Amino acid sequence: MSELLDEYPMLIFALESLLALSLLIFIVVWTASGKKKTSRNKPRQ
Repeated sequence: MSELLDEYPMLIFALESLLALSLLIFIVVWTASGKKKTSRNKPRQ
């Protein structure tokens, strides 16, 4: 594993950015689905 990081030093930054992007997408999807669920359950007046 260390040989791979020695050969490609920017690989760790690419993996970290991929993880951050996937976490951001997960949070956005999770909060958007929560808003839809609460707005559907409210009775109209």
